[in-house]
Amino acid sequence: MSSSIIHIAPSILSADFRHLEREVKDAEAAGADRIHCDVMDGHFVPNLTFGPFVIEAVKKCVSIPLDVHLMISNPQDYIATYCNAGANVLLVHAEVCPDLAQVLLDIRKHGAKAGAAVNPDKSIDLLVPHFDAMDQVLIMTVFAGFGGQKFIPDMLPKIRSVRDEAARRGLSLAIEVDGGINDQTARPCFENGATVFVAGNYVFGGDSYKDRIDAIRRAVR
Repeated sequence: MSSSIIHIAPSILSADFRHLEREVKDAEAAGADRIHCDVMDGHFVPNLTFGPFVIEAVKKCVSIPLDVHLMISNPQDYIATYCNAGANVLLVHAEVCPDLAQVLLDIRKHGAKAGAAVNPDKSIDLLVPHFDAMDQVLIMTVFAGFGGQKFIPDMLPKIRSVRDEAARRGLSLAIEVDGGINDQTARPCFENGATVFVAGNYVFGGDSYKDRIDAIRRAVR
């Protein structure tokens, strides 16, 4: 992805699951570029959300890509499952991958774009050696596990470091940020290199999804 292309990805973690089809269709109609799906296992993170059946269902509802974030232990065992369920981008956490290079290779073999994430207390040194095998890097701007958390400004230098290292190596990496993203926090993330903005509570908690998505887009112009 070119750094000039901005994608906004509402996270269904904050959607009304009683009306999930309507929620994701409304987000798409409001201008979302992707739908972000947070898969949590109650082990790697303390929360428990949903699995591949929900990914399959959402895939049938929208035409925009699904950005699937695996916050699970042993992600290497589930690559095929989530790619086959409909993930267009599949992201794993580097801190739970004993062989991240192989996991990224497997994701691409199954037809999805490959990416990896790190929590705020982990170094991007876990990611940097594998940039060549990635399409996307996810910098968590809160700790993985729950929606509605407050943005951590200390993550901005980490975003910038990813941008600078990718540029130094001539790589076109999409840099995603997730956690506390809104019309105020998106701008500094963008200025430091972010190109994909996950916004759950901010979008789905608003009266108008379009107004919220447009506000983020204006903030990063």
